[in-house]
Amino acid sequence: MSVTSATPTDDTGGVHPERPLLPLVGPRPPERADAARNRTRLLEAAARLVAECGPEQLTMEAVAAAASVGKGTVFRRFGDRAGLLMALIDHSERRYQESFLFGPPPLGPGAPPVRRLEAFGTTTLRHLAAHRDLLLAAEQEASRRHDSPPHRVRRAHLAMLLREAGAGGDTELLAHTLAAYLDVTLLNHLTRQRGMALERLEDGWLDLVARVVRR
Repeated sequence: MSVTSATPTDDTGGVHPERPLLPLVGPRPPERADAARNRTRLLEAAARLVAECGPEQLTMEAVAAAASVGKGTVFRRFGDRAGLLMALIDHSERRYQESFLFGPPPLGPGAPPVRRLEAFGTTTLRHLAAHRDLLLAAEQEASRRHDSPPHRVRRAHLAMLLREAGAGGDTELLAHTLAAYLDVTLLNHLTRQRGMALERLEDGWLDLVARVVRR
């Protein structure tokens, strides 16, 4: 996923110069026109394969064949299958991040922090539900998944809103706790395996926020 950087922070928003910059959504690095066309061509072929066969059937070889290019071209462009999957969900992830970082209230700046917490959770649940198959296929191994850019952005945003809401306590741990609710594997288990409606999960998020901020 293409990201830019804000100030050096940890997940709670505190400044730590020795830590890497927190990734935030931003414009992609400029690339040559022919490279951009090739990227679009490969992603269109990958999207067709996902729509027809599902993400579990998406391979670098299949994309190369669908786009009529050599397999090495796909590997050079995306690195591996995980990189290809992340490129596919990049656009939706950008729009999602921009909505809570810069969009209109109550999700974006300008609304009371508790209202933003409520909107952030319901919006995230809908985002995960809409793109669950790709997100599940792109999930990293357990030892790395919590440090991926999307997870870090969500935790930092949650910690900021918790502090603004005056939640008290250890906001870093509270942010991790709330972020665990907004997990695509949990959403998949509850909706597909347990048969829960997405609206029930949204109501559960609102109840959780109210308890955390002692509303």
